[in-house]
Amino acid sequence: MTLAIVLAAGAPAAGLPTGPGEPRIDRLAEQLRRAGADRVHTVAGLAELAALVDTATGPVLVTGVDLVAHTAVLKHLVTSPVGPTVALVLTDPPAAGQTVVREERGQVVDAGPELPDATGVFGGALRVGRDDLPTLAAAARAADGPGVTPAARDVAGVGGGPAAVDRLFAALADLGTLTFAHRVRLLVAHRVADPAGLAAAEAALAGVDEDRAELRLSVKERDDFFTTYLVSTWSPYVTKVCARLGLTPTGVTMISVLFAVVAAVLFGAGGRVALVAGGVLLYLGFVLDCVDGQLARYTRHFSAWGGWLDTMADRAKEYLVYAGLGYGATHAGFRYGWALAIAAMTLQTVRHMTDAWYGVLHDEAARRPRPATPTAGGIGGKLNAASTRVQADTGSVSYWLKRTVVFPIGERWALIAVTAALFGPLVSLVSVLVWGVLAFGYTGALRTLRARWMWVPVLDTVDATLHRDDGPLAARLPVVRPMGPLTLAVLGALGPAVLLVVGLFRLAGDGDPGGLRWWLPVALLVLLVAGLGAGAAHNGPLDWLVPAALRAGEYLFAAVVGVVGGVPAWLIFGYVFVLTVHHYDLTARLEKRQAAPPLHPWTLGWEGRSVLLAVAAIAGFASPVMATLGAYLLVVFVASVVLAWVVLPARATRAAAVPARGGSPG
Repeated sequence: MTLAIVLAAGAPAAGLPTGPGEPRIDRLAEQLRRAGADRVHTVAGLAELAALVDTATGPVLVTGVDLVAHTAVLKHLVTSPVGPTVALVLTDPPAAGQTVVREERGQVVDAGPELPDATGVFGGALRVGRDDLPTLAAAARAADGPGVTPAARDVAGVGGGPAAVDRLFAALADLGTLTFAHRVRLLVAHRVADPAGLAAAEAALAGVDEDRAELRLSVKERDDFFTTYLVSTWSPYVTKVCARLGLTPTGVTMISVLFAVVAAVLFGAGGRVALVAGGVLLYLGFVLDCVDGQLARYTRHFSAWGGWLDTMADRAKEYLVYAGLGYGATHAGFRYGWALAIAAMTLQTVRHMTDAWYGVLHDEAARRPRPATPTAGGIGGKLNAASTRVQADTGSVSYWLKRTVVFPIGERWALIAVTAALFGPLVSLVSVLVWGVLAFGYTGALRTLRARWMWVPVLDTVDATLHRDDGPLAARLPVVRPMGPLTLAVLGALGPAVLLVVGLFRLAGDGDPGGLRWWLPVALLVLLVAGLGAGAAHNGPLDWLVPAALRAGEYLFAAVVGVVGGVPAWLIFGYVFVLTVHHYDLTARLEKRQAAPPLHPWTLGWEGRSVLLAVAAIAGFASPVMATLGAYLLVVFVASVVLAWVVLPARATRAAAVPARGGSPG
């Protein structure tokens, strides 16, 4: 239930007429109801607002009465999925007393009456999530406290003081609330203080074609080159058709999965016709992958489940396509087709882990001042400034090169579709691996330099044990403090990597790497070195790379067990695929700010799974144990999904309904 509060005390815009003599404040209240507010209250000051917030049980939308906006703008603010607390940000020149903001990566990192590097002006409206309501009430009382002068309590610039809603927002920012920026595109929103400003804003509102604007807004403002020019130019028409047919974003996601599965089957079947058809279906599946997000934005149907499912489906589709290419290359006579598919999946997963954690690092750096370090003015700072300049130069050659060289999903799917259709699965897999390695080297080097310049720890801000995926064995290992957790994780991955290379050479030579079986305990012991950092503080400038290093170590060790133990290549791929699903679940929950999977302790941890595989390979049972363990992990994953998204929400709903049956508790 969303509560909307109009902060109107003394605002000169409150009495301005709208339409046939309708007071401005009444028009705004009606807009808030149409935008999704269940209750609308007009308050005379911040003290009254704080008292209302104390009684709220859901999100609260606060707006000043000087805001003139299209109803869709308010609806977008109410339904914004970017975070629990979102502020409206305008590009208008700030008027006297209005708060300006500085934002990075969509977050408001500073707010106040004067900022030399401001990127926008506060739009006079914000939605505050339920968990941030105590802070909102505290901010209201602080902004209305005894230290605030009467002039500062005036609103909309009366008496030279800032508006009450501006003081409230600035106080909320001072209390450290994580606030995301909602910028207005295509639709209209302005803050007015006189009849002339109101007339101009109303005229702009009258010229808005809402449906056309909503359809254009469904497309991401910034996307990759292939998506921007070869998908988003026509996908909005598909989005509109889907909306008219009553399809949900989740339904479109499922159809895109089906397209990718059929494309993978065609890639595996081989033959020119099948390969071309697979490339076409892969492209259409990617179009639908864009449409599901566009449909969610167009219809304003967002959910945590939908966001999680979209993230998981994207990775599952891509890796199923790798499986089809691996089978197709092997079927065409190339001995190591499945090995290339496993390598592509491992590389892409490790890349994604670094991408996700670098994003968290960047967000954390934006929220806190960077301490002075010896590298404060070094190459990292110069790279950061250069990156900011390129990102701001939208549409330039350097802008598109920067976005394309990192090998985003649109470019990956385009490369797979074209190379598979023209040259076959083998060339497609090799192309993905070559570009992927180059992109990983480029982004890894630059991000390492920038991260050392930021010098902001991030892994210690979350449950490091969860995101390391440690099991009970790692928790009992001693801690080696002179060496950081990242160094230990990288060293742990080297043992499996070396043995895998030796095993593959043996396989290519006499065809029997089984003689390396007794080297598995050595590789396992080296891998377990990574567990010696489990209990250490993960506060180094590069410790955000620890999860990716641990993923690489576990996947390489699974491949070693498979090669040395004579496990079929397709089974190794299937086992690593299940591991990636498990790890992407953790990453998706990190990005969507969700709790840990309910059955996470049952997954045994990276070290527990590796020990089981090593013992099985030494005993000569690598294949059945890998198959059984993979099936077990898949069952645990599915059960965890059912618990997290079906059972536990249903229990929470029933628990919340119990007081209602017994009457109001207060």
